[in-house]
Amino acid sequence: VVWQLLHFDPRAVPASGLPWQIDTLPGGEARVFDLTLGRSTLADARARFGPDMQVAVVAEPDETGNVEGYYEAITAGFVAGKLIITADLPAATIAAMRERSPKTEYMQSTTRKARLLDADLAAALAAPIRAIAFVPSAQLDEAVVLERFGQPAERIRVNDHVEHLLYPAKGLDLTLDSRGRELLQYVAPARFEALRAPLRAQAGH
Repeated sequence: VVWQLLHFDPRAVPASGLPWQIDTLPGGEARVFDLTLGRSTLADARARFGPDMQVAVVAEPDETGNVEGYYEAITAGFVAGKLIITADLPAATIAAMRERSPKTEYMQSTTRKARLLDADLAAALAAPIRAIAFVPSAQLDEAVVLERFGQPAERIRVNDHVEHLLYPAKGLDLTLDSRGRELLQYVAPARFEALRAPLRAQAGH
């Protein structure tokens, strides 16, 4: 897969849908994976990637959480990975959905997942997309990342093995992790500071 990322026939590359194919739009929006952050809905994402989307409220202890659509495995162009799509919903709406949940279960450690009632699922699918996270199946080293995404505007290292490469003009926070999987987080460029500020605070900037 890494070989594919570096060596490919340009004629065989799709015009859109790859992780590094990010179109910035007037008004501070961005389009990636054929979805426009802030405009496209979770239903649009399900139409794009198929009916296997799992939708739930995902929350840490003492947090309201987020409504997320999750795919265990998708293919973006020729790049496979996991996809998490966060709905843009008010905290009060999310809290009410969580209260009405017919079943809550632990995902990992203390993170909890609350399933949605059918009526709440319909409302979640109609909500616009606030953020998208993609975890590639293949390990991406720095050389591959810079080849495909270009030089970042800023780097923030949070510990000895995790570094964030920030592309604010594209709305992308790309996490390089020498001990784990890379993580690509996309938001509308106009909302990028919501990603950057916590990283700077964590790193003591």
